[in-house]
Amino acid sequence: MKTQAIHKHQILVVDDEPSVRGAIKMLLKHDGHEVRLADSGETALAMFEQDKFDLVITDYSMQGMKGIQLAALIKERRPNQPIIMVTAFADEFKISGRPPEGVDFIISKPFSQKELREAIVRVLP
Repeated sequence: MKTQAIHKHQILVVDDEPSVRGAIKMLLKHDGHEVRLADSGETALAMFEQDKFDLVITDYSMQGMKGIQLAALIKERRPNQPIIMVTAFADEFKISGRPPEGVDFIISKPFSQKELREAIVRVLP
């Protein structure tokens, strides 16, 4: 049985945990996406200024700049930039019924490849 075809995209993955970054990269590359990695919000912002990404996937809880701060700064620069936030605290955000300002979709950690694919399909054209 074939899986649903997914468009290939340029994706920036931001997480301060090397194992998490690597796991997300592996899942995305398996689907044929081009993936760049950043280990902090500050690094991600610098990369974002230099390159165009179809999607940014950021962790919420990172040392220094939090994912929510990164999302806000990115949206200031490109209001239509799709952003997915991954977090172990998703239930706290979901209580409000919508993602935090600047975030298009939230995924709870841990997540499956299927959940990641579904989130990408929801936020990208």
